[in-house]
Amino acid sequence: MGKPTGFMDYDRVESHAETPKDRLKHFNEFHQPLSMEERKCQGARCMECGVPFCQSGVILGGMTSGCPLNNLIPEWNDLLFRGNMKQSLSRLLKTDNFPEFTGRVCPAPCEAACTCGLNGNSVTIKDNEYTISEYGYEAGFIIANPPTIRTGKKVAVIGSGPSGLAAADQLNKRGHLVTVFERSDRIGGLLMYGIPNMKLEKNVIDRRVSIMKEEGVTFVTGADIGVNHKAAKLLKEFDSVILACGASNPRDIKAPGREAKGIYFAVDYLKSATKDLLDAGTTTAAEVKSFTISAKGKKVLVIGGGDTGNDCVGTSIRQGATSVLQLEMMPKAPDTRAENNPWPEWPKICKTDYGQEEAAAVFGEDPRIYQATVKEFIADEQGHLNKVIIVRLESKFDEATKRYMMVEVAGSETEEEIDLVLIAAGFLGTQSYVAEAFGIELDGRTNVKTEAGKYQTNVEKVFVTGDMHRGQSLVVWAIREGREVATAVDTSLMGYSNLV
Repeated sequence: MGKPTGFMDYDRVESHAETPKDRLKHFNEFHQPLSMEERKCQGARCMECGVPFCQSGVILGGMTSGCPLNNLIPEWNDLLFRGNMKQSLSRLLKTDNFPEFTGRVCPAPCEAACTCGLNGNSVTIKDNEYTISEYGYEAGFIIANPPTIRTGKKVAVIGSGPSGLAAADQLNKRGHLVTVFERSDRIGGLLMYGIPNMKLEKNVIDRRVSIMKEEGVTFVTGADIGVNHKAAKLLKEFDSVILACGASNPRDIKAPGREAKGIYFAVDYLKSATKDLLDAGTTTAAEVKSFTISAKGKKVLVIGGGDTGNDCVGTSIRQGATSVLQLEMMPKAPDTRAENNPWPEWPKICKTDYGQEEAAAVFGEDPRIYQATVKEFIADEQGHLNKVIIVRLESKFDEATKRYMMVEVAGSETEEEIDLVLIAAGFLGTQSYVAEAFGIELDGRTNVKTEAGKYQTNVEKVFVTGDMHRGQSLVVWAIREGREVATAVDTSLMGYSNLV
């Protein structure tokens, strides 16, 4: 431990963010990293505690506590403090294939479980990770390192999100010949089209994919298995197939008037916005001739209070929305931990994210309306949405299910003028056509069925990983699953595995 009193000597300092009104002028990442000297002080705050909860990656109270990748956090924080950046990066890459992704988009369950956070402010683990990974690129430490020996075994990975990329990276390092098939026009899956540029600029993905190509991974875009590529052909040509297609069935809102024009799923909206920016080669809304789905001059309603809903808020304001409301079915979470939510559980507290900050700066108030949903969509004579009926909700015990349910409050309806609705209500599981193409079984939640803790499907040679396996989850969980399925596939091909 480099500085035993570091957590007392230095206060937590996060990377500086542009003001909301300044960052609304573009779609770029908007945090300015600390200087290296300042960052070393943040590394010194790590206590090297005897039981590092930060790297535990366990489920407590139904939620993740600590890093699911079991990152060696105290070790690389200490190395960061000492200025040994190459060794710090080496320790980080032992457990995380893509720290440049997690250092940007992970919600940091490690920080929620940090011992410093028990009686103060946790260590800036996520920002430290970002600094280490970016230094690795700048210093030329992260470069292509192709395997020296090839096994001759061929593996197909269907889907290029974080789980598919992690599986491909691991198996390629082992010496297998890996081909990644992606149905979209660009590699990255959720990272490319599900997460806005403000959180993850796309050149960061391209940079990593370029290295993987140099290392021998083959990428095929526009390959929609079950549509324009036959599953049977893949099973014949490859020794193993990994399905990493995500949980891409969006949850709908079943309300009268749903057929009105101007109602979109958040995933379609965010994908189109990112694609339009990339196709135009710009990072500002003004330079895009016409967004496929545009919020410009629109009164926007976002249904869903999670990360995706927040991304819709931030994107729509950048496109020029004249107003934004965001509905959340559940009550507002407390501002501090409740007694029944003790450390090191994930803190169920109210989070104000970048989109809500920007809405408050532009429109004067937080856009969220809690305990509310849409009761009816109303269209004009041409079928275009122009109003919604919003109803308040309350929690009541349901005798039939023996659970508390959110139910409508009688007489609480209000009418709002709305031109554009974005549904960000979560996802229900894998899209069935991929499963049907391979003949694999789904469970009751429409995830691909496997034995508990296993990745082998009911079809020989076919494995599954990521959200398609566990349901909608975090990027960090996707990377862990990608690493674990790679070990399972490697074992099936070679009889043993040295992947960790």
